[in-house]
Amino acid sequence: MLDTTTCLEQFAWYASRHADLRVQTIALASEPAYVQVRNRFSATLAETVTCSEEGAFITSWGYRLGTTHDVESAAARLAYLLAALPA
Repeated sequence: MLDTTTCLEQFAWYASRHADLRVQTIALASEPAYVQVRNRFSATLAETVTCSEEGAFITSWGYRLGTTHDVESAAARLAYLLAALPA
């Protein structure tokens, strides 16, 4: 069985390595566990990411960012999706 909390911790770490992202919340005890990440230059540009039992990172609107086999690339996709100029 996949340890989704560890996978989300890894995702949060990789996401925090992107200069334009800030990890807002890591809710590992909630059901489902999730990580909330936002563009640090925007108060409204944010996304909530969960990890499925199959090992896929999924946004709140159902977009599959990648899998636990390449967490760094999944976090990079989120950085790309949340890229925006300051408002």
